[in-house]
Amino acid sequence: MGSLTLIGAGLAAAGAAIGAGIGNGLVISKMLEGMARQPELSGQLRTNMFIGVGLIEAVPIISIVIAFLLYAK
Repeated sequence: MGSLTLIGAGLAAAGAAIGAGIGNGLVISKMLEGMARQPELSGQLRTNMFIGVGLIEAVPIISIVIAFLLYAK
């Protein structure tokens, strides 16, 4: 196994973790900001936040799978 393959797998995993953390932080902070401005929409905002967080988490999961595939190659 080449060392570049291991570096690529590590970069994919690190990028996935960093990207998911930043994305989730932005989505949750904007949801809290919207909830503070309009408390009557808190249920709808919370539902949309969970959908957004789910979509954000899909990309890192795919990236981790690619990292494992690179590692197993």
